[in-house]
Amino acid sequence: MARFLTLDVFTATPFGGNQLAVFPDAREIPEERLLDITREFNFSEVTFCYPALNPAHTRRVRIFTPGGEVPFAGHPTIGTAAALALSEGALGPEALVDGAGRIVFELGVGNVPVEVRIEEPQRAWAEFAVAKLPEIGPPQPTLATLADILSLDEKDLQGGVLSPQAVSCGYPFLLVVLKSVEALGRARIRMEAWERTLQRAWAPEIFLAAKDPSVSPMHWRARMFAPGIRVPEDPATGSAVAAFGGWLGTKEPMPSGSFAWSVEQGVEMGRPSQLEVRIEKAAGKVTAVRVSGHAVLMTEGMLRL
Repeated sequence: MARFLTLDVFTATPFGGNQLAVFPDAREIPEERLLDITREFNFSEVTFCYPALNPAHTRRVRIFTPGGEVPFAGHPTIGTAAALALSEGALGPEALVDGAGRIVFELGVGNVPVEVRIEEPQRAWAEFAVAKLPEIGPPQPTLATLADILSLDEKDLQGGVLSPQAVSCGYPFLLVVLKSVEALGRARIRMEAWERTLQRAWAPEIFLAAKDPSVSPMHWRARMFAPGIRVPEDPATGSAVAAFGGWLGTKEPMPSGSFAWSVEQGVEMGRPSQLEVRIEKAAGKVTAVRVSGHAVLMTEGMLRL
């Protein structure tokens, strides 16, 4: 038997955000069953927690998608921190003071610090700092090719300074800015075109974003498609938002300062999610990227192995 929790992540209310299953102690789960269990839940990701290799850290965390293990993902990082904080006794009395504290996860990408704060018995807020600053990938397909993959017109895609770019903060995404929220809603992946052009690319997963000035000048709407890891569409993708925020930071004309954006994702899926990203910049370079959001504890159960 293995105990698990499920949460809705990047939402402050139940039945929104991105679903996540967390196994707070996965030591008794056979290695060959980790992917089977992930596929049984059929969520975007499932996390398995183990004692940290470094006693100064909180947990070693492995993240699985239905397509396999990944070194880093945002909503599992936020959700696992929330799960451990909300699970009585999981972190120990010294980890949180007045319901808040800083923990460190050992992920495949490296050590990731997370600030976590309990807000209600079933809701927590968390913020992680990326272990790897934005890495720019190789040149991408033309606007016409990407429009074909996305079932859009070439005129729907933004060019110039915000032309499509592959970026990674530990997991690569192809960032594609669209000119309108309306175009964002029309996007559909054409699998044959994707397989022909992006399936074996450095960044096969596509993160679409469009400014939504009806909310605020710093607000974006987004969608993320990841057919390569068996996630047709993801309702909230913290690792993609980290890459997106870091990339936006490189476009800011001011060489130094703090910048922040809000990102709404999952609307088209009926699972609205709210993500916040903030970056620090010094001497023209991005020096820190942080992503935050809420998570709501939904279920607790036992898996029969």
